[in-house]
Amino acid sequence: MSDAHGADDGALDGVALDDAVHRVERELGRLFARIRVGWREAAATVHPDLQPLGYQVLASIVSGHATTAGELIERLQTDKSAISRQVRQLTELGLVDSIRDPDDRRARRLIATDLATERVTAARAAYEGRLGEKLRRWSAGDLDRVAQLLHELAR
Repeated sequence: MSDAHGADDGALDGVALDDAVHRVERELGRLFARIRVGWREAAATVHPDLQPLGYQVLASIVSGHATTAGELIERLQTDKSAISRQVRQLTELGLVDSIRDPDDRRARRLIATDLATERVTAARAAYEGRLGEKLRRWSAGDLDRVAQLLHELAR
């Protein structure tokens, strides 16, 4: 595997490298499909009418990673209209309250209700339990290496 500076752990020829890249792409596709199923299940745990994107929006608000529409757009890499629809639905479902930002009276902050926090916590526990069960079978070294490789891939 090559690092950012071109050093090789084990050089592959063109065909073998192409095959390895295709295997990684295929397995990432399978992983993303499993993640989407997890989001769908988590959304249903929170509320039967909630869509996976709505769950992601709500989870971002509950975690405090994004509490404005702009932060949600940036974090989830989606458009303003999609975020607006999801926030509207979350508000209608009693999962999110919108308040004036005390630092910028023109802006609104999104706050998760106690019900939302409770349900997202339950949904996360179920998902993380399943994932954790699989990951705990791996060594700490393997987990560190996977985390490092995913970090590099996401850059």
